[in-house]
Amino acid sequence: MAIDTEQEVGAAAAAAAEPRTNGKRRSVPGTGLLKGLGVTLKHMLRRSVTQQYPHEKPNLPPRSRGVIALKEENCTVCYLCSRECPDWCIYIDAHKETHEPIGGGRGRSVKVLDRFAIDYALCMYCGICVEVCPFDALFWSPEFEYAEYDILNMTHEKERLEEWTYKVLPPPPLEDGAEPPGVVEAEAGPAEATGGTQVAAQSQAPGAKGPEVAAPTAPPAPAPQAEAPPSTAEAPAAPAAAAPAAAPAAAPAEHVEPDQETFDRVLAEEIAKGTDRRVAEGRARAAGVRAARKKAAG
Repeated sequence: MAIDTEQEVGAAAAAAAEPRTNGKRRSVPGTGLLKGLGVTLKHMLRRSVTQQYPHEKPNLPPRSRGVIALKEENCTVCYLCSRECPDWCIYIDAHKETHEPIGGGRGRSVKVLDRFAIDYALCMYCGICVEVCPFDALFWSPEFEYAEYDILNMTHEKERLEEWTYKVLPPPPLEDGAEPPGVVEAEAGPAEATGGTQVAAQSQAPGAKGPEVAAPTAPPAPAPQAEAPPSTAEAPAAPAAAAPAAAPAAAPAEHVEPDQETFDRVLAEEIAKGTDRRVAEGRARAAGVRAARKKAAG
């Protein structure tokens, strides 16, 4: 009761101190203005926390997800990304070309990419296309400055998507104690090669015809030893048959070093235009590779 009495007495004293007109409280003129100026001065003296964009670029996290970029040389036009896209915002056009094989034989049909576009007005950035791509042709790029004044211009073609790949950072390092992927494949290769016949034999063993197949194959083993001349005649044929198979395998591993003069010239031109360093290096490298291939073809 004492607390309530004190609060009531204080409220009554404050009400009596305020000026009244006809029984109503009268506010002092300029009180609201003074309160507003006080708030303004309080925030004016504080340190600013707003970034002056676009003059000051934001410091994004290293693995931030901005847009989806395309590495055109890795795309095999399998249409898997466009089929799995829930928004149907990926547009792909291609045509087929027949390439003559190096070692003779039938021509090989190859799909050539004509158009690859993503409508970012429909894209919901789910990343399904990046996950399902089996050839690592789509990546998350930290680029975020792609706004347009017209929604119809939000459909970006493969040339623009290719430029965004120049800003994609390399994958994070392996954890402590993890084995590199190359070492795992190298160790698994011989084991699979030597254990292939064992796995095949074990897979046939539980079958109904397993014992019947194993019985006839054991007796003919001495027969090839008795026929020594046919084995010597067939020995030279193995390298000849292996030679054509090795020739096509070496063709896809073609690597062309970019022309240094073209690289330096294009890089200087792009930097002079104010282009980002990563984008400028990517464009210069692409121009250098094209120039080197023209020189090699000419």
